[in-house]
Amino acid sequence: MRMRRKKNLDERIAACKPVMLYMQCQNEHAGDPLSEEFFADSEKVFGNSNPLFLEIGCGKGGFAIEFARQNPDINLIALEKTPNVLITGMEEEMRLGLPNLRFCLGQAEYLEHMFHTHSVDRLFLNFSCPFPKKQYANHRLTHARFLEIYRRVLKEGAEIHQKTDNMHFFEFSAEQFSQCGFPLKNVSLDLHNSGFEGNIMTEYEKRFTDLGQPIYRLEAVNTGKEQ
Repeated sequence: MRMRRKKNLDERIAACKPVMLYMQCQNEHAGDPLSEEFFADSEKVFGNSNPLFLEIGCGKGGFAIEFARQNPDINLIALEKTPNVLITGMEEEMRLGLPNLRFCLGQAEYLEHMFHTHSVDRLFLNFSCPFPKKQYANHRLTHARFLEIYRRVLKEGAEIHQKTDNMHFFEFSAEQFSQCGFPLKNVSLDLHNSGFEGNIMTEYEKRFTDLGQPIYRLEAVNTGKEQ
């Protein structure tokens, strides 16, 4: 069932321009790096040289907003491909005015059109779509084709933090990370009973936790070496 388009969506998105980056990076043509202006330069965007973190598939922006609120010395760009969903987070950010957060309407396939090589300090993948059917495995955001893109935009030693409620997707992800040369650490098969501190819950995470489902989490390190 397709999500109903929100009322006055185009006008609402336009009103959020101050907190948006690269509306034109929604496909491979519009995101072509015609000039340096197309790249997310942290100093130009945020006016400082603080670490740059990236969330892919930010949904309504709940995690991004809370992370930015708790970490004012870290710059965060939250990427989402569905404007109907992203508008919720952008309008909340317009209200809050967090100086270290920007939203981007775009897709993970085109990160290299948006970010300089080795410019991102950390990447978050929170409850990405698991695409359970095998024929759609290459759409999973932890598939090897995406990991090679992440490798190029992440700094050496930077980490990917993943959370999911889907055990099969988690196992697939762990295997892909290992095969692509991303060492794993801090792997948890039940995050909320692991003693892990500092977790920021997403909307989906709260829902799954209320249902008694375990949350799986891992951290993968970019060694900078291709397999």
